Amino acid sequence: MTLAERIDLLVYLGEYLQTNNEQLETLLRKSYHHNPWFTNENYNKAIKALTTSFLQRDKLEEWVAAYDFDKTDGGKSIGLILAGNIPLVGFHDVVAVFLTGHFSKIKISDKDQFVLPHLIEVMTAKDNRMKDRVTFVERLKDFDGVIATGSNNTARYFEAYFGKYPNIIRKNRTAVGVLDGKETADEIFELGKDIFNYFGLGCRNVSKIFVPKDYNFDLFMETTHKFNDLANHNKYKNNFDYNFTLYILNQRYHLNNGCILLVEDKSLHSRIASLHYEFYDNKLDLQKRLTEDQNEIQCVVSNSKFEDVSNFNFGQAQKPGLMDYADGVDSIEFLLTL
Repeated sequence: MTLAERIDLLVYLGEYLQTNNEQLETLLRKSYHHNPWFTNENYNKAIKALTTSFLQRDKLEEWVAAYDFDKTDGGKSIGLILAGNIPLVGFHDVVAVFLTGHFSKIKISDKDQFVLPHLIEVMTAKDNRMKDRVTFVERLKDFDGVIATGSNNTARYFEAYFGKYPNIIRKNRTAVGVLDGKETADEIFELGKDIFNYFGLGCRNVSKIFVPKDYNFDLFMETTHKFNDLANHNKYKNNFDYNFTLYILNQRYHLNNGCILLVEDKSLHSRIASLHYEFYDNKLDLQKRLTEDQNEIQCVVSNSKFEDVSNFNFGQAQKPGLMDYADGVDSIEFLLTL
């Protein structure tokens, strides 16, 4: 299968995902019943992001044009351990392995186990040469390289087990927002998408905001209250109520608008339904802080631009392009040099 044929097949998959398909809809409902965080709305949001950012011919051709595909003959076996925090979160890795001509052995997350196999089946029905390109396994063995995504805890096991193989091992990361107090209500609403999309479970979700001293939170709290439908989701509401109770019992100062709890905290990572904030004195000091913590930051959303981190405009954190590599590690270059 040539590179052009592989691109054709991915474009075909993108077209399939834009049609009304009863089998796919059934699998989305099944995914929700298996994992209530994966609502139909969120799954369709993830699919739309894939079809617009990943599976367009011009974007795929522009992506591969940036590399020398003559450096590899492909044909290697690549183990993939996929995360399951948001729908189809490991799809970029699957595409990268496929385009570089390698074979995938995928340990799929039990939180998201139905849709990806179906997408591979759709591609195989179109081109039978896909049959051996992707296999789903319970345990990885007999591979030439590995890309594994997990938590900081699981990363230690990954490093011990896969350390002798060429690898990319990803750990916990998160997104942060930087405000200067001049944002409009529309900009804060867009930031709200970065906070609340997928219930805040993604590594590109904003879990902390940096704000200037004496920042007035009124507009922020009023605008993000527009996302209060999240409080109707049972699992999100349970997390909200649990955190609210903790803050009350511990007499911890917080802000509450019914769908998000704001607490001042140095940590970049916040609980579900909570958002950390921290005051900064000036942009130079903030830049130093972001540089120091760059290994924990997936991206920064702001009207300002910062060095050493990936920058996105408000509302765009969960819309990465093909060149926006997780943890800033170029997986295509890694796969081409195996």
